[in-house]
Amino acid sequence: MPPSGSKTKKPLDTVVKMALSVFVGSFALIWGGMYLSRPDRSIPPYSVGAQVGSLVATHVPLGTTDQQIETLLKRFRKVGRQTHDFGSMKIYPTTPGDPGGRYQQIVIYVFDDGGWTEPEMLAKYVAGDASIVKEFETSVRGYYRLQNQEEEGGIGPVPKSREVSDLTRILFKGRVTDPVPVDEEPETGISLSPL
Repeated sequence: MPPSGSKTKKPLDTVVKMALSVFVGSFALIWGGMYLSRPDRSIPPYSVGAQVGSLVATHVPLGTTDQQIETLLKRFRKVGRQTHDFGSMKIYPTTPGDPGGRYQQIVIYVFDDGGWTEPEMLAKYVAGDASIVKEFETSVRGYYRLQNQEEEGGIGPVPKSREVSDLTRILFKGRVTDPVPVDEEPETGISLSPL
């Protein structure tokens, strides 16, 4: 018999051990899921508003700087060069039946006004509605084009065939096999890990 002044520790009941392990495991799963689904902070937040064939209208928040849009366009370029698969960028296949790939031709327009990325507005633009075509093209903040192996990206309004506006700054133009400067884009985003 133990001395009267000391208490002995009882081992934890099996049910209590299971409850504690479920509790700790739940938090581990929640943290792991949040960590794995965290947004990429190295590019500005964007959403795909509408897509008609190979034409995609994306939206960035109002106040997004040209530098941030340039970073987004360089990410599109990186995807176009490395995988030619824009599915990870939230874009549906633009050439689904093409034996060469699902994204052989793509034109991505970046807007900071969500009204231009509405499906009805993009449909009017594609149809050539004269009342919106010019304003649509001048409202573009940036663009990325990929035609098989040729790519182009720029900040500002969409350039017409061979005419480039003074408001448009071409960032890159050429073949996807052309060498890219090393300092184009950082390799990884900012980690949100609490560790």
